[in-house]
Amino acid sequence: MELTLVESCLLGGLAFCFIIQLWFTLGVHLKLALYKIEPIIPEGLRPISVIICARNEAANLQEYLPLVLEQKYPDYEVIVVNDRSWDATEDILKDLSVRYPHLKVVNVNDGQKFLAGKKFAVTMGIKAAKHEWLVFTDADCMPATENWLLGMQQPADEATEIVLGYSPYIRKRGLLNALIRFETFFTAVNYLSFALKGMPYMGVGRNMAYKKSLFFKSKGFAAHMHIPSGDDDLFVNANAHRRNTRIAIQPDAHVWSEPKTGFIAYLRQKKRHLGAGKFYKGKHKFILSAQIFFQFMFYVTLIAALFFQPLAVYIALGVLALSIIIRCLVYPRLLRKLNYAGLRWWFPLLDLLLFIFLVFNAIVSIFVKKVQWK
Repeated sequence: MELTLVESCLLGGLAFCFIIQLWFTLGVHLKLALYKIEPIIPEGLRPISVIICARNEAANLQEYLPLVLEQKYPDYEVIVVNDRSWDATEDILKDLSVRYPHLKVVNVNDGQKFLAGKKFAVTMGIKAAKHEWLVFTDADCMPATENWLLGMQQPADEATEIVLGYSPYIRKRGLLNALIRFETFFTAVNYLSFALKGMPYMGVGRNMAYKKSLFFKSKGFAAHMHIPSGDDDLFVNANAHRRNTRIAIQPDAHVWSEPKTGFIAYLRQKKRHLGAGKFYKGKHKFILSAQIFFQFMFYVTLIAALFFQPLAVYIALGVLALSIIIRCLVYPRLLRKLNYAGLRWWFPLLDLLLFIFLVFNAIVSIFVKKVQWK
């Protein structure tokens, strides 16, 4: 039994897509799987300014802000930017300011000029910061421990200007929550692995840090102030490189976040993130697009091969089995390292569902253009 020309071309395409998949798995993501996590330095070396932007986050601030204000760090301030809230945010911040003298509140009013969503609020917070090292998180985020700031502090190496942290989502019941957590995991694996490879391209504002001087040296968000999203990833994309960027993924330095509970809300969130990705550097867009494209073509050629003679089917299924085995040797280990150990048993299914969602989200983004913060 011999393969026809069509079958040979189809299986050749499948093999090529498999090789590209292997490059991302073994050439990039394996670096994070093998990365040795250094212990957190037990003392604060330099003062820190923590910046949180909040719009109608009264409940979250009441629950999570005290955990930020009670960090075991000798010298730090917490700046909360109240961005035109109309709930009880202002009252809660006033009460907390009495209890915590290192809490500073910055109010953004409705009539203020040059409003540009969250980026304006972040800029106001940075201008109000009195320290050089800035640590960012969100109002709905919870530090894993009281040692969070110890893990996110400025490294002794003065050349380090950016530290990329990690922020997993809190576990809740349901398939949507599992998908959200798995998508967050895969996004983190990508940006952390590429940072280790010397090609940092993004970070998440729920847990990251950089120098105040870097922000002003690069003119802040001026290059993309017109884009509603990107206060975190676009800034990192424009300013991070192999010499000035480090990662911090110690379990104590994680920041847990509240996930979306509805599919539409989650879709809107991912739409904002996808919109910012269009403004990444060309080499980053090429690599990330190739990652999705060849994963898509892997499944397309695999499914197509199943409609041909048995030999083609056996070869295609053999490639699929080899792909699953290799990936199952790498990603469950990463799931344990990044606080998602419970998802490792569902890895093959979630991997397929995530791919379907990413394709769906990309199609939706073509037709739905409007995005906003809050």
